[in-house]
Amino acid sequence: MPMGHTATAQAGSGGLTATEHRLANGLRVVLSEDHLTPVAAVCLWYDVGSRHEVKGRTGLAHLFEHLMFQGSAQVKGNGHFELIQGAGGSLNGTTSFERTNYFETMPAHQLELALWLEADRMGSLLAALDEESMENQRDVVKNERRQRYDNVPYGTAFEKLTALAYPEGHPYHHTPIGSMADLDAATLEDARQFFRTYYAPNNAVLSVVGDIDPEQTLAWIEKYFGSIPAHDGKPEPRDGSLPDVIGKELREVVEEEVPARALMAAYRLPHDGTRACDAADLALTVLGGGESSRLYNRLVRRDRTAVAAGFGLLRLAGAPSLGWLDVKASGDVEVPVIEAAIDEELARFAEHGPTPEEMERAQAQLEREWLDRLGTVAGRADELCRYAVLFGDPQLALTAVQRVLDVTAEEVQEVAEARLRPDNRAVLVYEPVATEESAEGVEEAAALAGSDEIEEAAK
Repeated sequence: MPMGHTATAQAGSGGLTATEHRLANGLRVVLSEDHLTPVAAVCLWYDVGSRHEVKGRTGLAHLFEHLMFQGSAQVKGNGHFELIQGAGGSLNGTTSFERTNYFETMPAHQLELALWLEADRMGSLLAALDEESMENQRDVVKNERRQRYDNVPYGTAFEKLTALAYPEGHPYHHTPIGSMADLDAATLEDARQFFRTYYAPNNAVLSVVGDIDPEQTLAWIEKYFGSIPAHDGKPEPRDGSLPDVIGKELREVVEEEVPARALMAAYRLPHDGTRACDAADLALTVLGGGESSRLYNRLVRRDRTAVAAGFGLLRLAGAPSLGWLDVKASGDVEVPVIEAAIDEELARFAEHGPTPEEMERAQAQLEREWLDRLGTVAGRADELCRYAVLFGDPQLALTAVQRVLDVTAEEVQEVAEARLRPDNRAVLVYEPVATEESAEGVEEAAALAGSDEIEEAAK
């Protein structure tokens, strides 16, 4: 049986608890009881993302996420979806720079089914992986790229800014979606080798949260996962470290059929898991986190030069995080007018820092987001996996908010002064080309500016 320890609520955890266990094959297991509703969430994180890919084979991690839903030894074709949904559950998977995850939320009495399905594809996917499923999912991923990147307003923003912010050859230079050429070049043997390398129990964390019996749950996990052999030979991800500051502004102008001019920028910020990263999160929340933020009040409400303005943090553990600025211009307003106002606000913030009221509001906003994530069994399962995979300790998920609340206004001002500077950003300017399409729906288009990909990469 797996080894574990007794749950003890930590200070600042809101009474939430989690126990940790490890099977003989290396699979890490995290359990968290919650008997409020009769549901259970299963979340499985594999320590593989686009940062592990090599040149010429970008997009393989995301392609493989799709292949994991194409059947395994005991489950044919679309059976994974059919069995979960037929039992009243929901499921999905996502890929980011730093991990690939798979998750189900089930009626509590159907938990064993979800565990069996995840174990079956972890242990036997290669029995079902063939040329037909490879070609099918290659086409699906290519179509996804067209729909989310190539054929929507501002769809290229995430890819272009990432390529600017991280230099050529850096493991984060390309996004998880990959290029069309690399997707076409991927072979069945590439996929099989990828599975053998990364889809092993000793490269994964399994969390189960909800209305569970821990002893029975561990028995099921041992029964279905315990016989899957560990795999050795996983290469270490390439070094993602970079200087704190880019050193100069990097800029690209894009002329496309977009509803309005747009200014986007990515600032290099501290790595996730550090106090400085929490301070940066608070700084961006004050500056651009919602309609009470400084930039929204300045650009949208006061100057009326923009119809949308936001500033958020893409947290990354293996490379500098990115502060993501996104502003959509109003009418015929020129980008330099907007940019001058932004730089003025950033300089003022760097000089004086946040007010006590702004700190209180920003910390409350981040606390609410933390509560939203941990308030559902699926969200908590995901957070437990995240902290286990990226930082080695799932218990950190339960106390993350306290670390944000401990940050001082002086630390927020310090990170803003050091990092939110013109010489530490990659800038993307969208200029509309002549088109018969009207400018109606600009705000809707703003939501398409790579938001799905950014959110997925940040998870």
